Amino acid sequence: MAGPEFATLTTDDLVTGEAVALDLPPAGLGTRMVSGLIDVTATLLLLVAIVMLYATASLQTDQALQWVAWIGTLITVFLILPTTLETLTRGKSLGKLAMGLRAVRDDAGPVSFQQSFVRALVAVVEVYLFTGVPAFFCALVNSRGKRLGDLAAGTYVVRERVRLRLAPPPPMPPRLAAWARSADIAAPPAGLVLAVRQYLGRLPTIDPASRARIGARLAEEVAAYVAPAPPSGTVPEEFLCAVLASRRERDAARLAREAALRARLTARR
Repeated sequence: MAGPEFATLTTDDLVTGEAVALDLPPAGLGTRMVSGLIDVTATLLLLVAIVMLYATASLQTDQALQWVAWIGTLITVFLILPTTLETLTRGKSLGKLAMGLRAVRDDAGPVSFQQSFVRALVAVVEVYLFTGVPAFFCALVNSRGKRLGDLAAGTYVVRERVRLRLAPPPPMPPRLAAWARSADIAAPPAGLVLAVRQYLGRLPTIDPASRARIGARLAEEVAAYVAPAPPSGTVPEEFLCAVLASRRERDAARLAREAALRARLTARR
């Protein structure tokens, strides 16, 4: 499909672990500011609610225990909850969920627990202690809109819905046409197909070493849906082109059969 299309990113879209595969666009500064404001508001409201609950429950409690409860509250609200939420949702917070954003690794893969913890830890200083000023100026001058927490964790924030401009579908390599007609080719996940499409469309711009490494990795993942293996000596680019072209032909034929069947059933009524 030559024109632009919208696609929602999932974990399948990030399978390659190479930024070349998807080249996700960073989120805009304005969107990140709104997302951050939502997160800060939710965090402060939660902190106030917990403090009021503790204050009511600890009126007759020893002062030392009150300090322990206060420190535990701060750690829970500012570190444990944000880290847990971002880890479980693979890069989302309440603000990011509302604004359609997600934090990812620098190589476009999903963030880890350690990276989420570092982001939350640095946010205590740059967002809450300094009211977000360091985060704003850092994101303003960084090409990927990174705040200090992103720089420390090796992450950045992307839009979940991105406008994709895919190259035309690859043609069937002539020497693999016979093999593709007889091979059993299951439908790979949509995210994997998308990664392959973008890889094939960007072949001229990828350096030879990265081209070979990423091509071999994608071919290995696609091979799990194909039997038998392609002829000996087939390069990854040809194999990937053949699989996509064959799936496209089979899907088109299936849709044509379903349309014909619906037409016959409709005509009989």
